[in-house]
Amino acid sequence: MITDPVQGAVARRRRILVVDDIEDSRELYAFYLNHVGYHVTVALDGETAIELAQQQRFDVIVMDLAMPKMDGVEATRRLKTDERTRQIPIIIVSGHAMQGLAGAARAAGAEGYCMKPCSPETLEREIERVLAGGSAPRPD
Repeated sequence: MITDPVQGAVARRRRILVVDDIEDSRELYAFYLNHVGYHVTVALDGETAIELAQQQRFDVIVMDLAMPKMDGVEATRRLKTDERTRQIPIIIVSGHAMQGLAGAARAAGAEGYCMKPCSPETLEREIERVLAGGSAPRPD
């Protein structure tokens, strides 16, 4: 959690797109990240996330894995092949404990990976890690 005023000031300038079809998850992450100083926009699915990322500037995208219309891995692939959005770090968040998901997320271009249940504090640390240029997630 950001407690240093200087870090908080930096966080306030950061724009995060939270993409999750589960309302409770979206609201929890958005509320917490707003509370610690990030500016948060939310989307319900991968298609909407792509549209928003093409229209607005985001510093990080937090993307659920399993969503209707387009899953998080496919949305990540598309964002990473689009010249307008390829530089945005993406963190995949998944409630599926299947072998290889972190590797699939990395192969799609994601810079981070969190397993649900992922506390808001854990997500914040992952956001800070990718913003600092931390290495990609390790395969399962």
